[in-house]
Amino acid sequence: MTILQPIKPIKKARIGLYTIGLAVYWKQFPGLRERLLEYGRFMQTKMSEYGEVFFYGLVDTEAEGRAAGEWFNEKNVDMIFCHSGTYCTSSAVLPVHQICKAPVVVLNLQPAARINYEQTTTGEWLAHCGACPVPEISNAFARANIPFRVINGLLGLDYTPQISLTNENTKEQLAAIRAWKSIEEWIRAAAVPRTLRHSRFGFLGNTYSGMLDMYSDFTMIQAQAGLHVEILEMCDLDRMLRDVTENEVREKLAQVQEMFTISEDSPADPIAKRPTEEQMQWSCRVAAAQEKLVREYDLDALTYYYHGAPGSEYEKLQGGFIVGHSLLTARGIPCAGEGDLKTAVAMKICDILGTGGSYSEIVVVDYEDETILLGHDGPFHIAISEGKPVLRGMGLYHGKQGTGVSVEAKVKTGPVTTLNVTQTGEGKLKMIISEGESTNGPIMKIGNTQTPVKFRQHPDDYMEKWFQEAPTHHCAMAIGHQAKLFQKVAELMGISQVTL
Repeated sequence: MTILQPIKPIKKARIGLYTIGLAVYWKQFPGLRERLLEYGRFMQTKMSEYGEVFFYGLVDTEAEGRAAGEWFNEKNVDMIFCHSGTYCTSSAVLPVHQICKAPVVVLNLQPAARINYEQTTTGEWLAHCGACPVPEISNAFARANIPFRVINGLLGLDYTPQISLTNENTKEQLAAIRAWKSIEEWIRAAAVPRTLRHSRFGFLGNTYSGMLDMYSDFTMIQAQAGLHVEILEMCDLDRMLRDVTENEVREKLAQVQEMFTISEDSPADPIAKRPTEEQMQWSCRVAAAQEKLVREYDLDALTYYYHGAPGSEYEKLQGGFIVGHSLLTARGIPCAGEGDLKTAVAMKICDILGTGGSYSEIVVVDYEDETILLGHDGPFHIAISEGKPVLRGMGLYHGKQGTGVSVEAKVKTGPVTTLNVTQTGEGKLKMIISEGESTNGPIMKIGNTQTPVKFRQHPDDYMEKWFQEAPTHHCAMAIGHQAKLFQKVAELMGISQVTL
């Protein structure tokens, strides 16, 4: 199945990196300085797979620390990695982070799994003693109220430098793999706040009346997530609809026929039938207008809901929403129904991280399989579908007005993670994270997305814990076990989180 190209590229995180040492060592131990810089350049190259990396070089005095802090500010970095190459006084490190306020992670990555005890010199030992200054640096950060994290492990070189007296090829060792997995997650996570700060979320229509969990303060959302909310009207979309050409409708229809399976009548549900030619044409015409709306207002995500007066033009317009919003979601513009802005944020976080993010809520519990079906009657993230999604013509949208075409699909079988973004009584955003397994269990043929998920606890125990956290009743479903990644996003955004 061909995946459509993203409408807008994801912004890469801007990462600061520097290596620390003690200036007095350089004359005492020839080659040590160059050796540490070689380690730093290796990390710069490897980190560049995930973000845009700015390597300052060595910080070995207080003056150099101040210069590095100013340099990182100029580079507008999202976070900084401090590579503890050898011993360094904390007085050289602290100024970097007093001047540049980007989050900091200290890297205690030893070059070798074991030193050559028989032949090691003082200079050789100093190239392996990166752990030595970390307690001192941690103490200075704590007393200066600078939050920090430390990653411990092996450097992960795939060769041994000529100067070395021991084997430094540790790429395949678990301590290196684990450390670099954490580094990768931090860099990917740092792309989230950067992208959100440059994002425009459309809010089309209103929130479904009475869904109190979903009501949000736009200023609160911008203050805590950094994104801009652009309020849109149905007449804006209607204006786009009037400019849609017949050729654009044909192009959308070709996309839909490639991306979806067109259903026959449901064998179970009388309101779920094969989409009519008229329904397909209308959905594709609306989809072309939806894409125009996204481009006109430079949107990065969209949340929407509008019921319209019975029989009105706007009721007919919203009846064609689901197909186009599924296509947009597949192209990096997550679309959340029922005016759920917080879940649109959760979906966008998943999308930035390349993990999908399909719009979901609890559908029903299967107590025989001990799974919970998660899904919705709205758009689906086609890129994480188990096979081709199915399009069904709906005689009505339950709980809503109008008729149209809906998506029936399930997320790929395998590990999944749900990300719920809710709001506390104090007006703070909070993330609720849950890992589970998407199973190959059956789903209903009613034109809704549904994925059976087996969580790590019995469904009753899981729901008791989840409900106790006061979630927004929708969530985003991502592929893979992503709890550690989402936890890092929450920390970088300054948002509380709980993992069930």
